[in-house]
Amino acid sequence: MKQLDERLKSHYPQLSPQEQRIADFVFDHFDDLISYNSAELARLSGVSKATVSRLFKRLGYEKYKDMRDELRTLRQSGMPLTDNRDAVQGNTLLARHYKQEMANLTQWVNSIDATQFGEIVQALAQGKRIFIVGLRNAYPVALHLRQQLIQARSQVYLLPQPGQTLAEELVDITPQDVVMVVAFRRRPRIIKPMLQQLQQDNIPVLLICEPQAQGVIALSRWQLCASLDSVSAFDSYGSAMSVVNLLANALLHELLSQGRQRIHQIADLYQHMDELEQR
Repeated sequence: MKQLDERLKSHYPQLSPQEQRIADFVFDHFDDLISYNSAELARLSGVSKATVSRLFKRLGYEKYKDMRDELRTLRQSGMPLTDNRDAVQGNTLLARHYKQEMANLTQWVNSIDATQFGEIVQALAQGKRIFIVGLRNAYPVALHLRQQLIQARSQVYLLPQPGQTLAEELVDITPQDVVMVVAFRRRPRIIKPMLQQLQQDNIPVLLICEPQAQGVIALSRWQLCASLDSVSAFDSYGSAMSVVNLLANALLHELLSQGRQRIHQIADLYQHMDELEQR
């Protein structure tokens, strides 16, 4: 039996423009699809709920719910949701990359401390403000972390501002705030004295780093370590982005009522200002 992505690809040329809008959205958000009901998918795709129902009947599902149940069963069984199994076999670069990425993910998931993670989520939910520091290669991860957390709560800040220094920003941080420091290997020299200063000021700090960063781990209250190992010369930040995803989702679940309301308000502003392309 064909999986959903195969069905969409084979039917795509025959779909109506409205149905293709749904298909385009599904391809772009495949990993999130299981969390959307038919009304949410219709709203996010900019089509009617009837169009969503019509599309999935065309694809062979009696009801939209049947498709979600299929995806949930595949995910629980560990099978890939999209059909790309041949590409990750053998000793090709793609296969070796895939295996290393899976090893990185497995390593950080197995090392996570559930009690500590619960404390982190509570701190992110209850902290007066959240400050995120990320320099050099850690900056894209820190930027993405900020953009995810601010969906669920307000007062999330990225430091330092472009071209600026840290001292002016750190002077006003209090123990009621939380600082998240994203600092991977080949860290700028400022990271260690900054962590020492925050520790001295009793500021709660979450450090996101690689497992080998023993020189700075002891300077933080909590740590989440993501392996950067790669089959080539360049580090891989796939597991670091996975950590970000877990943190953002955990915070949203912790703040579920106000978090959902905030997300809907943001979505309404997107639409009101016509800020994002509607598929």
